[in-house]
Amino acid sequence: MNDSEQAEAGTAEGQGPVEIDEEMARHIENKREELFEKFEIPHEFPPEVMEEVEARTGDVTAEIESELEDRRDLRDMTTWTVDPIDAQDFDDAISVEKREDEYVLWVHIADVTHYVTPDTATWDEARQRGNTVYLPGYTVHMLPPVLAETVCSLVPHEDRLAHTVEMHLNPDTLSYENIEIYKSVIRSDARLTYAQCEEILDDPDAAGEFLEDAEVDLAERTQLVYELADRMHEQRKADGSLVLNPSRDRAHTIIEECMLKANKAVTHELMWTRRVEAMYRVHPQPTPDEWSDALREIQELEGVSIPGDKWDEPRKAVNATLEQAPGRQLDKIQWAVMKVMPRAKYMNDPFGGHHALNFEIYGHFTSPIRRLSDLINHWIVHSNDVPEDLIALCDHASDRQKAAEQCEREYKQFLQEVGLDPQAINNRGIEIVEEAE
Repeated sequence: MNDSEQAEAGTAEGQGPVEIDEEMARHIENKREELFEKFEIPHEFPPEVMEEVEARTGDVTAEIESELEDRRDLRDMTTWTVDPIDAQDFDDAISVEKREDEYVLWVHIADVTHYVTPDTATWDEARQRGNTVYLPGYTVHMLPPVLAETVCSLVPHEDRLAHTVEMHLNPDTLSYENIEIYKSVIRSDARLTYAQCEEILDDPDAAGEFLEDAEVDLAERTQLVYELADRMHEQRKADGSLVLNPSRDRAHTIIEECMLKANKAVTHELMWTRRVEAMYRVHPQPTPDEWSDALREIQELEGVSIPGDKWDEPRKAVNATLEQAPGRQLDKIQWAVMKVMPRAKYMNDPFGGHHALNFEIYGHFTSPIRRLSDLINHWIVHSNDVPEDLIALCDHASDRQKAAEQCEREYKQFLQEVGLDPQAINNRGIEIVEEAE
């Protein structure tokens, strides 16, 4: 059981929030304010944005009903989300079928651009923020919470507007036979945590605990999508994609592989079919000397041996080594690789590809609630309208992502310094208690 599952299990057994006193709460709040100022992270929304959103979301149910005529109605399709236990916004949901001559995988993504368009103050604010910042026990959303957590979020048992990526896959090669991207209306049947997904894979009867409708075949579909995701994962590794976490659980594998497949489908469609600029994700490769240095550092670790036939293919060498290395050395192997890896960045030109994934073209589409890149790409897919300042937007999104990561790193370090466990806070929250007299 990994850390995430242990935390979820602890919560399920009734372990309460992390308790702190009022003085510690003030200390933590002051640290957040300091970091927000340091990294230029706005954590309050301007009044004009809040007023605009309130007016825009006045009668969501009626608006969704009115959209049915122009969208595909997928509400009867078995659909569900899988996210961490502490997730506040649900960007994406999945559906799957196995037919006689194909797999069909649907990834449904929150249709944020239905509510947030380039002529709105909310769009301008999202552009400025660049992404959602997730700190243990505290979230700074890119979009106002009423959008991020409610109206756009694919919560269970509620009709929601979505942008669906429908992928027909060859049953043998898992290559795309056909890709369709369209607006839809969906209704998620269940919100699963990673631990609950694992529970269903272990015991199909457990699915009934997480459903309102006993007729929904959630257990069968979860098993099917895992079998598909596992094949996609193994194929990706065989093709040379770098996999730094060889022990990732089945639930993570499902979501990672389905989202990669959808993101890759959309950006290939943008580049090769439409031939338009978009916000592509480009990951440069280390130099041959940098890769050699990393492999030598790994080879020198006690109990670690890089297979002799893999030295000329560094990504495959690392994958094979991680699978055989003692557990105590995994962090050191990962760090040796990360030290030589350039940062991935957003660019309007995809060429150069994504080195770690070994994808010729790649970009983000599946998280428009929390990433500017995905929001922009949703707009381009929908309208074919490419922002004039796309290059500047790419640079800004890359910079804001770096700032968010540094802010999160420093905040977690601070929490550890004052004797608090960031993972426990993430999964259980914080409760302020009065000191006993």
